[in-house]
Amino acid sequence: MSFLDDLNEYGPDSGRRAGRDEAIAYCARLTAGHYENFSVVTWLTPHALRRPMQAIYAFCRWSDDLGDEVGDRDRATELLAWWRGELASMFAGGARHPVMVALGEVVRDYAIPPAPFEALIAAFEQDQVVLEYETYAQLLDYCTRSANPVGHLVLYLARSFDSERARLSDLTCTGLQLANFWQDVARDYDIGRVYLPREDRTRFGVEVEQVASRRFTEGFAELMRFEVERARALLRAGAALVPLLPAQIAIDVDLFGRGGLAILDRIEAQGFDVLARRPTLSKAAKFRLLSRALAGKWRTRRAVLKTPAPAAAAGSATS
Repeated sequence: MSFLDDLNEYGPDSGRRAGRDEAIAYCARLTAGHYENFSVVTWLTPHALRRPMQAIYAFCRWSDDLGDEVGDRDRATELLAWWRGELASMFAGGARHPVMVALGEVVRDYAIPPAPFEALIAAFEQDQVVLEYETYAQLLDYCTRSANPVGHLVLYLARSFDSERARLSDLTCTGLQLANFWQDVARDYDIGRVYLPREDRTRFGVEVEQVASRRFTEGFAELMRFEVERARALLRAGAALVPLLPAQIAIDVDLFGRGGLAILDRIEAQGFDVLARRPTLSKAAKFRLLSRALAGKWRTRRAVLKTPAPAAAAGSATS
């Protein structure tokens, strides 16, 4: 089924209230049918976290599709307001939509507050009115809503949310968001959005019309080199989060960080020309990243086993 079919069946004009089994199955199916550079839920994801991650992904997928797949910004804004109302109903115990039914159970089990979900909806609402960013600072501010809340949700699932882990998670998530933007410069332009900040385009003498005509120049290459290095720095700094997480979730976080760096490497490998073709990762590249993530997990586990236990517990990091 297409998203518009799902919208007809479960949208604001539907009177259906999904049952628990239907909701869980729907989120699993939606997650399995969509992926970007890596599947959201892998065979490495702990079994206990698969359903929660599927519910969270389904929420993000619906939020994204309501913003991008309707084809009319005014209608998208209306639907996102409806979706915000569905979220409020879920937190009030009146979930109807299958995603919200599944999500309600996750929210209760992991004590997740409304803020990350509300921030994500706000990002997609912003997409309807802000189509271009003047400064890098404005783009980073957007990432605080469009990307960073996802990392916070993962920390809640890992029962590991605290200020330091959230800070490192924000670095990783912003870096991943930027890597996706630089991977999709041409694709984003085709749906009416320009994420390359105007101040940076001006600095390197790049006009938006170059993206429209797919005209690659030395200035564009230098602009992309500059943006790629920014994203790399964020991802490398955010990698310090991995050893601070429980082993069962650390490998997924590590894999996504490595995936973001690999996309940046791929952009560089094709001479920063993201206009002629979209950089992607081959199956072999994904396998190498997975192998490195597994090796990193094993090294971390060995280090932990060799470390003497502290005399007293340092206290819980959960919230």
